[in-house]
Amino acid sequence: MRSTLYNPQQAKGVIDALWMQAKAQLMAGRRMVVTLKEETRRDGQNKKFHAICGDLEKSKFPWMGKPRTAAQWKVLLVSGHAVATKEEAELIPGLEGEFINIRESTALMTVRRGASLIEYSLSFCAMNRIPTIEDAEAFA
Repeated sequence: MRSTLYNPQQAKGVIDALWMQAKAQLMAGRRMVVTLKEETRRDGQNKKFHAICGDLEKSKFPWMGKPRTAAQWKVLLVSGHAVATKEEAELIPGLEGEFINIRESTALMTVRRGASLIEYSLSFCAMNRIPTIEDAEAFA
């Protein structure tokens, strides 16, 4: 059973249903695992963040002397956001002696963390006068 909890009343109903399912399994001697965690980022956040990365690529804004791809901007933004928000950043030698940044997964970000990443990315674009799809929508 997998559910998203929205409010206390709805959550109580889901938890009661979960208890009924779990009780039967436990009475039959089976062990069960229940996990409760904050909701991960939404599809709309994913699309918006990737659009920003695409906007950066299209802008040809140079980083370290050359334009970067959307995938490279994703790594740069996620890494910069982690440092800006006092999260861990770890640069380690890779398997072939190259240096890589071990960064957090955007797929595992909470909704709140995803919103913060988008805000950070839009701020970077604004500070560097890089137009984004959000700018185009604001003036449409």
